[in-house]
This record gives sequence, structure tokens and C-alpha cells, in this order.
Amino acid sequence: MDIIIKDIKKTFGEKVAVDIPELTIHSGELLGLVGNNGAGKSTLFRLILDLIKADTGTVHMVGKVGENSVDINVAETEEWKDWTGAFVDEGFLIDYLTPDEYFQFIARLTNTSDEELQEFLAQYQHFMADELAGQKKLIRTLSAGNKQKVGIMAAMLLKPQVLILDEPFNFLDPSSQNAIKHLLKKYNEETGATILVSSHNLQHTVDICPRIVLLEHGKVIHDIDNKEKQAQTILENYFEIND
Repeated sequence: MDIIIKDIKKTFGEKVAVDIPELTIHSGELLGLVGNNGAGKSTLFRLILDLIKADTGTVHMVGKVGENSVDINVAETEEWKDWTGAFVDEGFLIDYLTPDEYFQFIARLTNTSDEELQEFLAQYQHFMADELAGQKKLIRTLSAGNKQKVGIMAAMLLKPQVLILDEPFNFLDPSSQNAIKHLLKKYNEETGATILVSSHNLQHTVDICPRIVLLEHGKVIHDIDNKEKQAQTILENYFEIND
């Protein structure tokens, strides 16, 4: 599924949060979005997910759903939610449920059978590290890292064609960070899903993303082909200069 952004602009008072004349994320890309705090990463994700309204411009999802071709403005219909999974922050969670209850809730919303849910959870058992499935703790009592895991798992439960994760490496220990990198690369390769990941961790982003977009004050200042890991030097130089 292509994501086509045109003339998108969002301001908060006098602050320009996002100002992108044109950006296309191509179907099947695993794209990393990087930038300092306030660069506009989270705002851009919220615009793509229609969580906030743009002042001007559009976000379209264009591609194939089954045998049908679609070209959808995300602000005009909710149809795209059928093939989009996302985790942006804890607000996506229902914190008075246990992880199992939350996964069951998401499964019902997405018409996922109990058998399919159990197969899904078993597939990601290593990532959950026996800390989530089968536990009686409410989500609100979990550590920040385990809340992050619950959100990521729920986003992937739909088996989405578009997957958007804001700072997925936050709060996770090194083993879980490496597990996320492996899961995202494997999911991208096996399904051809379009995946957008934002991160402050340059190394993780360079490791998994063949394309990296660098934002500054809401604008795209570098769109880097990272297939040969050439983004490392560009990003290190940028963040050293702008530190």
C-alpha cells in the first residue's frame, strides 16, 4: 500500500509542526523517520492516522486490497483502518484490561478467531518473554516496556498492510529491542507490508530501514537510500552538528 502525502501542513499556534509539499512511501517499504524532539515525527504519524486534522493537504493510501484497487483519502473515510495497524502511545491501550483481555478485544474487533489469536501469540511468545500472556496484571500496572510490547503486538494482530510504530524501541531492554528489529524485518519480508518506524535510536533505524527520512522543524531535509547502510555517516554528521 502506497502512502501519498501532498501539501500537508499542520501548525499549533505560530509553530509549524509539519510542512511537507510531497512525500510518497512506496508499497512494501520499511521506512525510518528520524529527527530531534519537535521535528514533527509524531505529528506526521498522527496526520497519516487521521488522529489530528491537517491545516492543508492530503494523505492518501493507494494500492490493492484483495482484487480491488483503492485510492483513499484517510480524512474522508475509515475504510483504511481495516488494513492499518499502529501504536503511537499509551492512549492506544485500554489500561483496565489485562494483556490477554486486550488481545481478545482486538481479536473480536478484527474478526480474528480464538484459534488464530492463540497461533499469533504463540508465534511471538519469545518477544513477550512470559511476561504478558497468561498474566493477571492490568495493563496500567505494567512497566513502560511491557506496555510498549502490548501496543506493538496489538498493532500487528491485524496482520496489517500498513504498520506505523512511533518509537517502538523506547523502554525496551536490549534483547527486546533486537527482537523488535527481527520481527519487523521478518514481517516486512514475508508480507510486503508498508512499515513506518520513528526512532531516536539511529543504529536500530539504520540496521532495519532501507530508506530513512530526516525531519527538521516539520520539513523533510534528507530522504536517504540506506540499502547499503550509507545513512549512518549522514545522520551522525547531522546530529553532531545539530546537537
